Amino acid sequence: MSGLLKGRTRVVSSGIESLRWCWRRRCLSQLAQDEAENDFASKMPPFDYSPPPYTGPSADEILAKRKQYLSPAVFHLYSKPLNIVAGKRQYLFDENGRRYLDGFAGIAVVGCGHAHPDVVQAIVDQLNRVQHSTVMYLNHAITDFAEALAAKMPGNLKVIFFTNSGTEANELAMMMTRLYTGSNDIISLRNGYHGNGSATMGATAMCTWKYNVAQSGIQHALNPDPYRGEFGSDGKRYAKDVEELIQYGTSGRIAGFFSEAIQGVGGIVELAPGYLPVAYDIVRKAGGLCVADEIQSGYARTGSHFWAFESHGVIPDIVTMAKGIGNGIPLGAVITTPEIAQVLVSRAYYNTYGGNPLCTAAGLAVLKVIEKEKLQENAFVVGSYMKERLAALKEKFELIGDVRGRGLILGVELVTDRKLKTPAGKEIVHIMNQMKELGVLIGKGGHHGNVFRITPPLCFTKEDADFLVDAMDYTISKM
Repeated sequence: MSGLLKGRTRVVSSGIESLRWCWRRRCLSQLAQDEAENDFASKMPPFDYSPPPYTGPSADEILAKRKQYLSPAVFHLYSKPLNIVAGKRQYLFDENGRRYLDGFAGIAVVGCGHAHPDVVQAIVDQLNRVQHSTVMYLNHAITDFAEALAAKMPGNLKVIFFTNSGTEANELAMMMTRLYTGSNDIISLRNGYHGNGSATMGATAMCTWKYNVAQSGIQHALNPDPYRGEFGSDGKRYAKDVEELIQYGTSGRIAGFFSEAIQGVGGIVELAPGYLPVAYDIVRKAGGLCVADEIQSGYARTGSHFWAFESHGVIPDIVTMAKGIGNGIPLGAVITTPEIAQVLVSRAYYNTYGGNPLCTAAGLAVLKVIEKEKLQENAFVVGSYMKERLAALKEKFELIGDVRGRGLILGVELVTDRKLKTPAGKEIVHIMNQMKELGVLIGKGGHHGNVFRITPPLCFTKEDADFLVDAMDYTISKM
Protein backbone atom coordinates (compact mmCIF):
# COMPACT_ATOMS: atom_id res chain seq x y z
CA MET A 1 0.00 0.00 0.00
CA SER A 2 2.83 2.38 0.91
CA GLY A 3 4.51 1.51 -2.43
CA LEU A 4 1.33 2.43 -4.26
CA LEU A 5 1.19 5.74 -2.41
CA LYS A 6 4.83 6.43 -3.20
CA GLY A 7 4.14 5.65 -6.85
CA ARG A 8 1.20 8.00 -6.88
CA THR A 9 3.28 10.66 -5.16
CA ARG A 10 5.99 10.29 -7.77
CA VAL A 11 3.37 10.61 -10.54
CA VAL A 12 1.83 13.72 -8.96
CA SER A 13 5.24 15.28 -8.38
CA SER A 14 6.24 14.49 -11.93
CA GLY A 15 3.02 16.05 -13.20
CA ILE A 16 3.54 19.19 -11.15
CA GLU A 17 7.13 19.48 -12.34
CA SER A 18 5.94 18.98 -15.90
CA LEU A 19 3.40 21.79 -15.49
CA ARG A 20 6.09 24.01 -14.00
CA TRP A 21 8.37 23.26 -16.91
CA CYS A 22 5.60 24.04 -19.41
CA TRP A 23 4.82 27.25 -17.56
CA ARG A 24 8.49 28.29 -17.54
CA ARG A 25 8.78 27.48 -21.25
CA ARG A 26 5.64 29.46 -22.01
CA CYS A 27 6.96 32.43 -20.03
CA LEU A 28 10.30 32.25 -21.78
CA SER A 29 8.54 31.89 -25.12
CA GLN A 30 6.35 34.92 -24.37
CA LEU A 31 9.41 36.84 -23.20
CA ALA A 32 11.25 35.98 -26.41
CA GLN A 33 8.18 37.00 -28.44
CA ASP A 34 7.90 40.32 -26.57
CA GLU A 35 11.59 41.00 -27.14
CA ALA A 36 11.25 40.17 -30.83
CA GLU A 37 8.23 42.50 -31.15
CA ASN A 38 10.06 45.27 -29.31
CA ASP A 39 13.04 44.79 -31.60
CA PHE A 40 10.78 44.98 -34.66
CA ALA A 41 8.96 48.06 -33.36
CA SER A 42 12.28 49.81 -32.82
CA LYS A 43 12.80 49.71 -36.60
CA MET A 44 9.93 52.11 -37.21
CA PRO A 45 11.13 55.03 -39.39
CA PRO A 46 12.63 57.84 -37.23
CA PHE A 47 10.41 60.82 -36.51
CA ASP A 48 11.58 63.96 -34.78
CA TYR A 49 8.57 64.69 -32.59
CA SER A 50 7.40 63.80 -29.09
CA PRO A 51 3.93 64.79 -27.91
CA PRO A 52 3.48 66.69 -24.64
CA PRO A 53 2.97 64.46 -21.57
CA TYR A 54 -0.56 63.15 -21.24
CA THR A 55 -2.29 63.80 -17.92
CA GLY A 56 -5.85 62.76 -18.78
CA PRO A 57 -7.85 59.66 -17.79
CA SER A 58 -6.54 56.20 -18.62
CA ALA A 59 -7.84 53.94 -21.37
CA ASP A 60 -9.68 51.83 -18.76
CA GLU A 61 -11.39 54.90 -17.29
CA ILE A 62 -12.44 56.15 -20.71
CA LEU A 63 -13.76 52.72 -21.67
CA ALA A 64 -15.80 52.54 -18.48
CA LYS A 65 -17.36 55.95 -19.18
CA ARG A 66 -18.07 54.98 -22.80
CA LYS A 67 -19.97 51.93 -21.58
CA GLN A 68 -21.91 54.05 -19.10
CA TYR A 69 -22.71 57.13 -21.16
CA LEU A 70 -22.36 56.38 -24.87
CA SER A 71 -24.70 54.41 -27.09
CA PRO A 72 -24.05 50.65 -26.99
CA ALA A 73 -23.85 50.84 -30.79
CA VAL A 74 -20.46 52.59 -30.44
CA PHE A 75 -17.71 50.01 -30.90
CA HIS A 76 -13.92 49.99 -30.90
CA LEU A 77 -11.12 48.26 -32.76
CA TYR A 78 -8.74 45.75 -31.14
CA SER A 79 -9.21 43.37 -28.24
CA LYS A 80 -7.40 45.91 -26.05
CA PRO A 81 -8.76 49.35 -27.04
CA LEU A 82 -6.23 52.01 -27.97
CA ASN A 83 -6.33 55.42 -26.28
CA ILE A 84 -5.11 57.93 -28.86
CA VAL A 85 -4.10 61.24 -27.29
CA ALA A 86 -1.95 62.94 -29.95
CA GLY A 87 -1.10 62.85 -33.63
CA LYS A 88 1.49 64.33 -35.96
CA ARG A 89 1.68 63.81 -39.72
CA GLN A 90 1.38 60.04 -40.38
CA TYR A 91 1.79 59.04 -36.73
CA LEU A 92 -0.45 58.68 -33.68
CA PHE A 93 0.52 58.47 -30.00
CA ASP A 94 -1.13 56.64 -27.11
CA GLU A 95 -1.42 57.68 -23.45
CA ASN A 96 2.06 56.34 -22.72
CA GLY A 97 3.67 58.29 -25.55
CA ARG A 98 4.11 55.22 -27.74
CA ARG A 99 4.16 56.02 -31.46
CA TYR A 100 2.02 54.18 -34.03
CA LEU A 101 2.18 54.32 -37.81
CA ASP A 102 -1.31 55.32 -38.93
CA GLY A 103 -2.33 53.18 -41.89
CA PHE A 104 -6.04 53.99 -41.58
CA ALA A 105 -6.16 57.83 -41.22
CA GLY A 106 -9.40 57.80 -39.27
CA ILE A 107 -11.10 55.90 -42.13
CA ALA A 108 -9.47 57.76 -45.05
CA VAL A 109 -10.09 61.15 -43.42
CA VAL A 110 -6.71 62.64 -42.48
CA GLY A 111 -5.26 63.26 -45.93
CA CYS A 112 -2.78 66.01 -45.07
CA GLY A 113 -1.57 64.29 -41.93
CA HIS A 114 -2.43 64.83 -38.27
CA ALA A 115 -2.08 68.36 -36.89
CA HIS A 116 -0.74 69.79 -40.13
CA PRO A 117 0.50 73.28 -39.16
CA ASP A 118 -1.06 75.01 -42.19
CA VAL A 119 -4.49 73.52 -41.50
CA VAL A 120 -4.22 74.19 -37.77
CA GLN A 121 -3.21 77.80 -38.39
CA ALA A 122 -6.10 78.36 -40.79
CA ILE A 123 -8.53 77.05 -38.15
CA VAL A 124 -7.01 79.17 -35.38
CA ASP A 125 -7.00 82.31 -37.52
CA GLN A 126 -10.66 81.83 -38.44
CA LEU A 127 -11.57 80.95 -34.85
CA ASN A 128 -10.05 84.23 -33.69
CA ARG A 129 -12.21 86.14 -36.18
CA VAL A 130 -15.61 84.45 -36.14
CA GLN A 131 -16.36 80.80 -35.37
CA HIS A 132 -19.88 80.71 -36.77
CA SER A 133 -22.35 83.08 -38.31
CA THR A 134 -24.71 81.67 -40.94
CA VAL A 135 -24.71 81.48 -44.72
CA MET A 136 -27.49 84.06 -44.56
CA TYR A 137 -24.69 86.55 -43.91
CA LEU A 138 -21.70 87.02 -46.18
CA ASN A 139 -18.31 85.58 -45.31
CA HIS A 140 -15.40 85.06 -47.69
CA ALA A 141 -14.34 81.68 -46.20
CA ILE A 142 -17.15 79.74 -47.87
CA THR A 143 -16.80 81.42 -51.27
CA ASP A 144 -13.00 81.16 -51.30
CA PHE A 145 -13.21 77.44 -50.67
CA ALA A 146 -16.08 76.93 -53.12
CA GLU A 147 -14.12 78.65 -55.88
CA ALA A 148 -11.00 76.54 -55.24
CA LEU A 149 -13.00 73.31 -55.02
CA ALA A 150 -14.98 74.01 -58.21
CA ALA A 151 -11.67 74.45 -60.03
CA LYS A 152 -10.91 70.80 -59.26
CA MET A 153 -14.05 69.55 -60.97
CA PRO A 154 -14.41 68.48 -64.62
CA GLY A 155 -17.17 69.57 -66.99
CA ASN A 156 -19.88 71.87 -65.71
CA LEU A 157 -19.77 70.65 -62.10
CA LYS A 158 -19.49 74.11 -60.59
CA VAL A 159 -22.25 74.60 -57.99
CA ILE A 160 -21.63 73.48 -54.41
CA PHE A 161 -23.81 72.86 -51.39
CA PHE A 162 -21.86 72.26 -48.18
CA THR A 163 -22.91 69.73 -45.56
CA ASN A 164 -21.49 68.31 -42.32
CA SER A 165 -20.87 64.71 -43.35
CA GLY A 166 -20.84 62.19 -46.17
CA THR A 167 -24.14 60.66 -45.13
CA GLU A 168 -25.77 64.08 -45.24
CA ALA A 169 -24.21 64.80 -48.65
CA ASN A 170 -25.62 61.57 -50.08
CA GLU A 171 -29.03 62.20 -48.51
CA LEU A 172 -29.15 65.57 -50.26
CA ALA A 173 -27.95 64.10 -53.56
CA MET A 174 -30.67 61.44 -53.43
CA MET A 175 -33.33 64.07 -52.88
CA MET A 176 -31.97 66.21 -55.72
CA THR A 177 -32.06 63.32 -58.21
CA ARG A 178 -35.71 62.69 -57.36
CA LEU A 179 -36.68 66.34 -57.55
CA TYR A 180 -34.88 66.93 -60.84
CA THR A 181 -36.14 63.84 -62.67
CA GLY A 182 -39.60 63.54 -61.14
CA SER A 183 -38.89 59.82 -60.65
CA ASN A 184 -38.44 57.91 -57.41
CA ASP A 185 -36.39 54.79 -58.15
CA ILE A 186 -32.67 54.84 -57.43
CA ILE A 187 -30.13 52.17 -58.34
CA SER A 188 -27.00 51.52 -56.31
CA LEU A 189 -24.51 48.67 -56.25
CA ARG A 190 -24.49 45.62 -54.02
CA ASN A 191 -21.67 45.84 -51.49
CA GLY A 192 -21.74 49.64 -51.68
CA TYR A 193 -21.92 51.94 -48.66
CA HIS A 194 -23.45 55.41 -48.85
CA GLY A 195 -24.26 56.24 -45.24
CA ASN A 196 -26.63 55.29 -42.45
CA GLY A 197 -29.30 57.97 -42.69
CA SER A 198 -32.93 57.17 -43.39
CA ALA A 199 -32.49 57.38 -47.17
CA THR A 200 -28.83 56.46 -47.59
CA MET A 201 -29.32 53.25 -45.63
CA GLY A 202 -31.51 52.15 -48.51
CA ALA A 203 -28.74 52.82 -51.01
CA THR A 204 -26.24 51.00 -48.81
CA ALA A 205 -26.24 47.33 -49.80
CA MET A 206 -24.62 45.35 -47.00
CA CYS A 207 -26.77 43.78 -44.30
CA THR A 208 -24.23 44.69 -41.60
CA TRP A 209 -25.15 48.35 -42.00
CA LYS A 210 -28.93 48.06 -42.50
CA TYR A 211 -31.66 48.11 -39.87
CA ASN A 212 -35.09 46.63 -40.44
CA VAL A 213 -36.80 49.90 -41.36
CA ALA A 214 -38.62 51.01 -44.50
CA GLN A 215 -36.18 51.57 -47.38
CA SER A 216 -38.31 52.01 -50.47
CA GLY A 217 -37.47 53.00 -54.00
CA ILE A 218 -33.99 51.44 -54.11
CA GLN A 219 -32.76 48.72 -56.49
CA HIS A 220 -29.35 47.08 -56.05
CA ALA A 221 -27.43 46.07 -59.16
CA LEU A 222 -24.79 43.36 -59.46
CA ASN A 223 -21.49 44.52 -58.05
CA PRO A 224 -18.82 44.66 -60.80
CA ASP A 225 -16.24 43.05 -58.50
CA PRO A 226 -13.25 41.72 -60.50
CA TYR A 227 -12.31 39.31 -57.69
CA ARG A 228 -15.61 37.85 -56.49
CA GLY A 229 -18.02 38.87 -59.25
CA GLU A 230 -19.40 36.26 -61.65
CA PHE A 231 -18.12 38.08 -64.74
CA GLY A 232 -14.62 38.79 -63.46
CA SER A 233 -13.23 42.00 -64.99
CA ASP A 234 -15.80 42.24 -67.80
CA GLY A 235 -17.45 45.53 -66.83
CA LYS A 236 -19.86 45.62 -69.75
CA ARG A 237 -21.51 42.34 -68.75
CA TYR A 238 -22.20 43.67 -65.25
CA ALA A 239 -23.70 46.85 -66.70
CA LYS A 240 -26.35 44.73 -68.43
CA ASP A 241 -27.87 44.11 -65.00
CA VAL A 242 -28.53 47.84 -64.58
CA GLU A 243 -30.50 47.82 -67.81
CA GLU A 244 -32.51 44.78 -66.71
CA LEU A 245 -33.25 46.31 -63.30
CA ILE A 246 -34.67 49.38 -65.01
CA GLN A 247 -36.76 47.28 -67.40
CA TYR A 248 -38.11 44.78 -64.90
CA GLY A 249 -37.97 46.57 -61.53
CA THR A 250 -39.04 50.13 -62.32
CA SER A 251 -41.45 52.08 -64.51
CA GLY A 252 -38.66 52.44 -67.03
CA ARG A 253 -37.74 55.88 -65.73
CA ILE A 254 -35.42 56.32 -62.76
CA ALA A 255 -34.13 59.13 -60.57
CA GLY A 256 -30.47 58.22 -60.27
CA PHE A 257 -27.58 55.81 -60.03
CA PHE A 258 -25.15 55.86 -57.09
CA SER A 259 -21.71 54.27 -57.10
CA GLU A 260 -18.27 54.50 -55.56
CA ALA A 261 -15.45 54.06 -58.08
CA ILE A 262 -13.62 52.19 -55.31
CA GLN A 263 -15.87 50.75 -52.59
CA GLY A 264 -14.39 51.68 -49.23
CA VAL A 265 -16.44 50.00 -46.50
CA GLY A 266 -17.11 47.21 -48.99
CA GLY A 267 -13.45 46.19 -48.91
CA ILE A 268 -11.56 48.46 -51.34
CA VAL A 269 -13.24 46.98 -54.42
CA GLU A 270 -12.37 48.70 -57.70
CA LEU A 271 -15.20 48.56 -60.21
CA ALA A 272 -14.46 46.38 -63.24
CA PRO A 273 -12.97 48.27 -66.22
CA GLY A 274 -15.49 49.49 -68.75
CA TYR A 275 -18.40 49.34 -66.31
CA LEU A 276 -19.14 52.98 -65.49
CA PRO A 277 -19.26 54.39 -69.07
CA VAL A 278 -21.84 51.76 -70.09
CA ALA A 279 -23.82 52.02 -66.85
CA TYR A 280 -23.92 55.83 -67.07
CA ASP A 281 -25.21 55.64 -70.63
CA ILE A 282 -27.97 53.20 -69.63
CA VAL A 283 -29.00 55.34 -66.65
CA ARG A 284 -29.15 58.57 -68.65
CA LYS A 285 -31.26 56.94 -71.36
CA ALA A 286 -33.72 56.07 -68.59
CA GLY A 287 -33.85 59.71 -67.50
CA GLY A 288 -31.66 59.24 -64.43
CA LEU A 289 -28.76 61.23 -63.00
CA CYS A 290 -25.37 59.66 -62.29
CA VAL A 291 -23.98 60.27 -58.81
CA ALA A 292 -20.34 59.60 -57.89
CA ASP A 293 -19.74 58.95 -54.20
CA GLU A 294 -16.15 60.17 -53.70
CA ILE A 295 -16.31 60.28 -49.91
CA GLN A 296 -13.51 57.76 -49.36
CA SER A 297 -11.80 57.39 -52.72
CA GLY A 298 -11.70 61.03 -53.80
CA TYR A 299 -9.54 64.01 -52.94
CA ALA A 300 -6.24 62.84 -54.48
CA ARG A 301 -6.22 59.52 -52.64
CA THR A 302 -5.96 57.33 -55.75
CA GLY A 303 -2.91 59.29 -56.90
CA SER A 304 -3.52 58.85 -60.61
CA HIS A 305 -6.42 61.34 -60.48
CA PHE A 306 -7.90 63.81 -58.02
CA TRP A 307 -11.26 62.02 -58.23
CA ALA A 308 -11.55 58.24 -58.51
CA PHE A 309 -14.31 58.40 -61.15
CA GLU A 310 -11.88 60.14 -63.52
CA SER A 311 -9.95 56.91 -64.03
CA HIS A 312 -13.11 55.47 -65.66
CA GLY A 313 -13.40 58.29 -68.19
CA VAL A 314 -16.82 59.51 -67.01
CA ILE A 315 -18.25 62.80 -65.75
CA PRO A 316 -21.08 62.41 -63.21
CA ASP A 317 -24.05 64.71 -62.85
CA ILE A 318 -23.55 64.99 -59.10
CA VAL A 319 -20.49 64.33 -56.93
CA THR A 320 -20.59 63.83 -53.17
CA MET A 321 -17.59 64.14 -50.88
CA ALA A 322 -16.55 64.37 -47.22
CA LYS A 323 -13.81 62.76 -45.05
CA GLY A 324 -10.55 63.95 -46.66
CA ILE A 325 -12.13 67.26 -47.68
CA GLY A 326 -11.69 68.60 -44.11
CA ASN A 327 -8.79 66.51 -42.78
CA GLY A 328 -10.88 65.65 -39.73
CA ILE A 329 -13.08 68.74 -39.54
CA PRO A 330 -16.78 67.82 -40.06
CA LEU A 331 -17.28 68.88 -43.65
CA GLY A 332 -19.00 67.44 -46.70
CA ALA A 333 -20.22 68.72 -50.04
CA VAL A 334 -22.52 68.06 -52.96
CA ILE A 335 -21.32 69.42 -56.31
CA THR A 336 -23.50 69.54 -59.41
CA THR A 337 -24.34 71.62 -62.47
CA PRO A 338 -26.11 75.00 -62.32
CA GLU A 339 -29.16 73.47 -63.99
CA ILE A 340 -29.57 70.61 -61.50
CA ALA A 341 -28.84 72.92 -58.55
CA GLN A 342 -31.99 74.93 -59.41
CA VAL A 343 -34.22 72.14 -58.05
CA LEU A 344 -33.59 73.35 -54.49
CA VAL A 345 -34.91 76.90 -55.03
CA SER A 346 -38.55 75.80 -55.34
CA ARG A 347 -38.63 75.51 -51.54
CA ALA A 348 -36.43 76.67 -48.67
CA TYR A 349 -33.52 74.30 -48.03
CA TYR A 350 -31.06 75.26 -45.33
CA ASN A 351 -28.21 73.74 -43.36
CA THR A 352 -27.21 75.52 -40.15
CA TYR A 353 -23.58 74.40 -40.15
CA GLY A 354 -23.04 73.66 -43.83
CA GLY A 355 -20.52 76.22 -45.05
CA ASN A 356 -19.50 77.18 -41.52
CA PRO A 357 -16.52 79.62 -41.76
CA LEU A 358 -14.32 77.49 -39.51
CA CYS A 359 -14.91 74.33 -41.56
CA THR A 360 -14.54 75.95 -44.96
CA ALA A 361 -11.37 77.75 -43.89
CA ALA A 362 -9.97 74.34 -42.97
CA GLY A 363 -11.17 72.93 -46.29
CA LEU A 364 -9.34 75.59 -48.29
CA ALA A 365 -6.17 74.99 -46.27
CA VAL A 366 -6.39 71.27 -47.03
CA LEU A 367 -6.60 71.94 -50.78
CA LYS A 368 -3.59 74.24 -50.60
CA VAL A 369 -1.53 71.67 -48.69
CA ILE A 370 -2.37 68.92 -51.20
CA GLU A 371 -1.12 71.14 -54.01
CA LYS A 372 1.89 72.64 -52.19
CA GLU A 373 3.21 69.30 -50.94
CA LYS A 374 2.25 67.39 -54.10
CA LEU A 375 0.34 64.83 -52.04
CA GLN A 376 -1.54 63.46 -55.04
CA GLU A 377 1.74 62.59 -56.73
CA ASN A 378 3.03 61.14 -53.47
CA ALA A 379 -0.08 58.98 -53.13
CA PHE A 380 0.58 57.57 -56.59
CA VAL A 381 4.30 56.86 -56.06
CA VAL A 382 4.12 55.50 -52.53
CA GLY A 383 0.82 53.71 -53.12
CA SER A 384 2.11 51.95 -56.25
CA TYR A 385 5.24 50.90 -54.37
CA MET A 386 3.26 49.57 -51.41
CA LYS A 387 0.85 47.69 -53.68
CA GLU A 388 3.82 45.94 -55.33
CA ARG A 389 5.16 44.92 -51.93
CA LEU A 390 1.74 43.65 -50.83
CA ALA A 391 1.42 41.69 -54.08
CA ALA A 392 4.73 40.01 -53.22
CA LEU A 393 3.21 38.96 -49.88
CA LYS A 394 0.35 37.40 -51.79
CA GLU A 395 2.86 35.19 -53.60
CA LYS A 396 4.37 34.24 -50.25
CA PHE A 397 1.22 33.49 -48.23
CA GLU A 398 -1.79 31.41 -49.32
CA LEU A 399 -3.82 33.31 -46.75
CA ILE A 400 -3.84 36.39 -49.00
CA GLY A 401 -6.39 35.94 -51.77
CA ASP A 402 -6.32 39.37 -53.40
CA VAL A 403 -4.47 42.68 -53.33
CA ARG A 404 -6.29 45.61 -54.92
CA GLY A 405 -6.91 49.34 -55.05
CA ARG A 406 -4.75 52.19 -56.26
CA GLY A 407 -2.77 54.99 -54.72
CA LEU A 408 -3.25 55.10 -50.97
CA ILE A 409 -6.57 53.26 -50.87
CA LEU A 410 -5.51 49.61 -50.87
CA GLY A 411 -7.16 46.36 -49.82
CA VAL A 412 -5.76 42.96 -48.85
CA GLU A 413 -8.37 40.19 -48.77
CA LEU A 414 -7.69 37.14 -46.60
CA VAL A 415 -9.09 33.72 -47.49
CA THR A 416 -8.63 30.26 -46.01
CA ASP A 417 -9.05 28.59 -49.40
CA ARG A 418 -7.91 30.41 -52.54
CA LYS A 419 -9.91 28.30 -54.98
CA LEU A 420 -13.16 28.62 -53.05
CA LYS A 421 -12.29 32.15 -51.87
CA THR A 422 -13.49 31.20 -48.40
CA PRO A 423 -13.38 34.37 -46.26
CA ALA A 424 -10.93 34.30 -43.36
CA GLY A 425 -12.36 35.06 -39.92
CA LYS A 426 -10.33 35.00 -36.74
CA GLU A 427 -7.11 35.31 -38.72
CA ILE A 428 -7.75 38.92 -39.69
CA VAL A 429 -8.56 39.91 -36.11
CA HIS A 430 -5.39 38.21 -34.86
CA ILE A 431 -3.20 39.91 -37.47
CA MET A 432 -4.69 43.34 -36.79
CA ASN A 433 -4.10 42.96 -33.04
CA GLN A 434 -0.54 41.78 -33.55
CA MET A 435 0.26 44.55 -36.04
CA LYS A 436 -1.01 47.03 -33.48
CA GLU A 437 1.43 45.57 -30.95
CA LEU A 438 4.18 46.13 -33.51
CA GLY A 439 3.10 49.76 -33.88
CA VAL A 440 1.01 49.65 -37.08
CA LEU A 441 -2.68 50.58 -37.31
CA ILE A 442 -4.86 49.49 -40.24
CA GLY A 443 -8.59 48.98 -40.73
CA LYS A 444 -10.80 46.19 -41.97
CA GLY A 445 -13.94 45.92 -44.05
CA GLY A 446 -15.70 43.99 -46.78
CA HIS A 447 -19.01 42.15 -46.56
CA HIS A 448 -17.32 39.31 -44.66
CA GLY A 449 -15.02 41.58 -42.64
CA ASN A 450 -11.99 39.81 -44.12
CA VAL A 451 -10.29 42.68 -45.96
CA PHE A 452 -7.53 44.89 -44.59
CA ARG A 453 -8.23 48.51 -45.48
CA ILE A 454 -5.03 50.51 -45.89
CA THR A 455 -5.86 54.21 -46.28
CA PRO A 456 -3.04 56.19 -44.62
CA PRO A 457 -2.43 59.95 -44.70
CA LEU A 458 -1.26 61.06 -48.13
CA CYS A 459 2.10 62.13 -46.64
CA PHE A 460 3.04 58.44 -46.16
CA THR A 461 6.59 57.65 -47.26
CA LYS A 462 8.17 54.58 -48.85
CA GLU A 463 9.87 53.90 -45.50
CA ASP A 464 6.44 53.92 -43.85
CA ALA A 465 5.13 51.57 -46.53
CA ASP A 466 8.04 49.20 -45.94
CA PHE A 467 7.42 49.16 -42.20
CA LEU A 468 3.69 48.48 -42.66
CA VAL A 469 4.24 45.63 -45.13
CA ASP A 470 7.08 44.19 -43.06
CA ALA A 471 4.81 44.19 -40.00
CA MET A 472 2.15 42.28 -41.93
CA ASP A 473 4.80 39.87 -43.26
CA TYR A 474 6.23 39.32 -39.77
CA THR A 475 2.81 38.77 -38.21
CA ILE A 476 1.56 36.29 -40.81
CA SER A 477 4.89 34.43 -40.66
CA LYS A 478 4.45 33.96 -36.90
CA MET A 479 0.92 32.53 -37.16
